Amino acid sequence: MLSGITGLFLSGASRLNEDHVALFDAVFERLIEDIAARARAELSARLAPVENAPPKLVRRLASDDDILVAAPMLEHSPRLVDDDLLRIAGSKEQRHLRAISGRRGLSEAVSDVLVQRGDREVVHTVVDNQGARLSERGFTTLVERAADDSVLAEKVGRRADIPPRLFRTLLMQTTEVVQQRLLAKARPETAAAMRRVLAKGSEEIGAKVPAARNFTNARATVLALAGQGKLGEPALAGFAKENRFEETVVALAELTTVPIETVDRLMAGDRPDPVLILCKAAGFGWQTVREIILVRPDGKGTSTQTLDAAYANFERLSASTAQRVTRFWQIQPGSHAT
Repeated sequence: MLSGITGLFLSGASRLNEDHVALFDAVFERLIEDIAARARAELSARLAPVENAPPKLVRRLASDDDILVAAPMLEHSPRLVDDDLLRIAGSKEQRHLRAISGRRGLSEAVSDVLVQRGDREVVHTVVDNQGARLSERGFTTLVERAADDSVLAEKVGRRADIPPRLFRTLLMQTTEVVQQRLLAKARPETAAAMRRVLAKGSEEIGAKVPAARNFTNARATVLALAGQGKLGEPALAGFAKENRFEETVVALAELTTVPIETVDRLMAGDRPDPVLILCKAAGFGWQTVREIILVRPDGKGTSTQTLDAAYANFERLSASTAQRVTRFWQIQPGSHAT
């Protein structure tokens, strides 16, 4: 009977007025009381695209605890309004939120709830959804969540509607790898503005860097190796493994032709990303990168979580991007090892 009534409704849906639809709604409400989830899921899939589907039935199916029943409505039904979506997004499980997150034309209110309550998959889907509008509060939540998620940071940074203030915050808190990927894909005028933000941030960070170290002895050691033709990745990794920080800095500077002071400043930062970029540009392997990260001052970046994230970023980083950034560092003021 349910199948027959559904077919009857669909065959004449385009000609029905709201009074007729309300009549069908009452009939459906009685018919679905005791039907199995499989039948409800089939009914949901058949009615989800229909613009004038019975509204009470649509809301009931969309609120079903069984995601196979709810998903078609949550993903596609034009009958669901913001109040419906807000109620479901604010009370149901993550599977329901995932179904909502890919809808066309999400309002700011719905998007805000999704990025607040949603898990990683929900949040990423909302950010990828170009039809999802986000309020400043929603973007604030995304920037906070992106602090520990470099993939999300890159996706949020590519949103054309992110407020400038929050974009600057995102840019300064994210990894250097992500910064360079955003720069590489930005329009020229956007890239120029990004570089100004990063330059200002670098100046502020630079003011906090400790006084310059004495690299005289380390420089003599490294140049002696270079003169013997023995300076290469194995020697660099050896310095780092022996916890010889000054020799590591000078050797890395020599092998990448970046000024010693620049390498020292980059390695003293809070993040290991400059090490990833320098080593990727030079063609070094992960084991060498790992040893260099571990030798950095104050044990920065030595937790398992940080090392795992660094490895993932190192694998994603392209050699061409790393080389472009390294060329910029090569022309920075400083006294190079040679």
